[in-house]
Amino acid sequence: MPTAPAHSWKFFRAGGFEQVKIASGADLANLSRLDLKLWVALACPTTGLEFDPGTLARIDTDKDGRIRAPELIAAVDWAIARLRDADSLVRGDAALPLSAIDDSRPEGKAVLASARQVLANIGKPHATELALDDVADTTRIFAQTVFNGDGVIVAESADDPALRAAVADMIASVGSVPDRSGRPGLDTARIEAFLAAATAFEAWAAKGESDASIHPLGAGTGAAADAVRAVKAKVDDFFGRCRLAAFDARALPALNRDEKEYGAIATRELGITAADVASFPLARVEPGRALPLAHGVNPAWAGALATLRAAAVEPLLGARDEVTEADWSEVLRRLGPHECWRAGRPAGDVEKLGAARVRELLAPGVREGLMTLVARDKALEREAAAIGDVERLVRFHRDLYRLATNFVNFKDLYDGGEAAIFQVGTLYLDQRSCTLCLAVEDAGRHASMAGLAGAYLAYADCTRRGSGEKRSIVAVFSQGDDQNLMVGRNGLFYDRRGRDWDATITRIVSNPISMRQSFFAPYKKFARLIEEQVAKRAAAAESASDAKLAAMAEKAANADKAKAADPKKVDVGAVAALGVAFGAIGGFVTAIVTGVTGAFAAHGPLAIVGMVLGVMAIISGPSMILAYIKLRKRNLAPILDANGWALNAPARINVPFGTSLTGIAKLPPGASIDFKDTFAEKSLPWKRWAVLALLAYLGWGYYRGHHDGNLPPAIKSTRLLGSWSPLASVPAPTTAASSATNAVPAPPVKP
Repeated sequence: MPTAPAHSWKFFRAGGFEQVKIASGADLANLSRLDLKLWVALACPTTGLEFDPGTLARIDTDKDGRIRAPELIAAVDWAIARLRDADSLVRGDAALPLSAIDDSRPEGKAVLASARQVLANIGKPHATELALDDVADTTRIFAQTVFNGDGVIVAESADDPALRAAVADMIASVGSVPDRSGRPGLDTARIEAFLAAATAFEAWAAKGESDASIHPLGAGTGAAADAVRAVKAKVDDFFGRCRLAAFDARALPALNRDEKEYGAIATRELGITAADVASFPLARVEPGRALPLAHGVNPAWAGALATLRAAAVEPLLGARDEVTEADWSEVLRRLGPHECWRAGRPAGDVEKLGAARVRELLAPGVREGLMTLVARDKALEREAAAIGDVERLVRFHRDLYRLATNFVNFKDLYDGGEAAIFQVGTLYLDQRSCTLCLAVEDAGRHASMAGLAGAYLAYADCTRRGSGEKRSIVAVFSQGDDQNLMVGRNGLFYDRRGRDWDATITRIVSNPISMRQSFFAPYKKFARLIEEQVAKRAAAAESASDAKLAAMAEKAANADKAKAADPKKVDVGAVAALGVAFGAIGGFVTAIVTGVTGAFAAHGPLAIVGMVLGVMAIISGPSMILAYIKLRKRNLAPILDANGWALNAPARINVPFGTSLTGIAKLPPGASIDFKDTFAEKSLPWKRWAVLALLAYLGWGYYRGHHDGNLPPAIKSTRLLGSWSPLASVPAPTTAASSATNAVPAPPVKP
């Protein structure tokens, strides 16, 4: 059997590595033949993405919350098997034309039939295309159906009124399950549950009807049992107290409650059923006393005792105003079988239908009729499932190509068009906009992995005060510097739907941001060191000054006690030290000026530029080299891996690409600037005096001729100042040879 010809793939380079192009349906159809080593990603999560979660759920067939390469391949193959032209997947239209479905194959024919049925169910029988809104709401699709393949029957499923009533009664007793039409219904499990409960209730009711001892008072037995149950604990308590009083009369005051307890409640308004009185005995406790039923009883229990007398005592024992302990035992004995039978009542709500109705529902014809309806509904399961396939095909037709360009390759990330599915929005902060923002669930756990990316990461908590929604993101800063980025800074985050969130930085993973930052980093560090040293010296000087002021104050307070101070002596060592210090500073400045002027004299102005560039290279070079190495190694893979991806490529974030991910503030074209600042800081006078002092020092050195050795002859002080130069009166040193050579012959003597 001949093998299919190999597919000709095309690749493009982005992010420092080669990525396969997916530009046609043929490319999608051959994904199963593409070596997995050439895929950018091998797995991605189903959450935290700007992608339809319904589509992701249908691709994630094992429901583990991750989509892997085989699942994406299976989804593509499934869709292509039902479409006439695989190129329609590349177009990614939101609506699926019915003409695009391939009805020449069984799979496509079933989907096409279901698609037309869906359109008919929603009132669009003549439509030529399906949108996701047409198929996403299954309740709308099945609203007018009674048999829809889900194995659930509703009352309207039955033509027989008796079966309709049976469905309604069963739902009222055991609850319902939702039908695809949105109405309450019954499935096989609910029907069997009702029949089991009804059978148990019918057996229980039959026992009560066949055993005469269960109903000693006939229809009034239940009321009598209720009356006894309401007071049984209090009656037993009363007779128990009377027995204890007969045992020891000393217990009577305690058994009848102390007078102080009556005094505690006597000052309040008392109702006939006051809770404080209800806890007292039913009647006054005496040894061997019978329980009165009408007079001398606790007012809180008078009504319950009257009901007991009318419903149980008199029907069972005859008319009487009180009952002895023996009478009470007889009442309990006569009603005991009823209590035991009643305790065995089956749980559930079947009893409210009554025994007669329950027996009607247990008739064989009812069960058979309901099961027939369920079978009739399930017979349409395949057709109904095909309706689910219609929604699946509409989703795949719209979304599969976009997922492939964010999974097989990262076209959306690198082509500068639509944002990648893992980019959740834009963070605006510190006059910058960061478009590479990802959703984060646990910033600490995420940072431990994402920190390996070599990028500057800022984690932020975002909230919407109006709705109370919260989310966390991580943003990659790839332009500017980190001078004003710190934990606690606030910004504004816009998600992909355009909604704004208040964002606060909670964590920072520091790495080089740009070459500009690395160039100025040594100077900023040096400035910070100077500031720190100045601050330390100032603090020390302030402390010393405070100590001196305290000593002077103490000395002034004790001036009359102190002896006269010795005359202050000049500290020669200090003066000498100051002289050395000023001399060193002057020498340093002289050396710089001498070197600059010498280079200018020897090589011209370009030498000065070279010297400046050389110094800058010495200072900033190491920092820039290290930053360049790190910026070249910035890698998106650890950031995505921390989000649950399985990236199969380095996905570099080089300097040009990083620049595109972070925008910096720029004035719009044609804008003008008014440089007048009302609140600008005024220059300090000491700066002016320092410049003047330096110029004076340099002028004095030029006047004295200290720089002539490094200056061109045309601008030496002796040349320009002439006789004004101090060096003009100093004879130049000569040697014998030079004297002989430079001797001027004397003029001839006149005769």
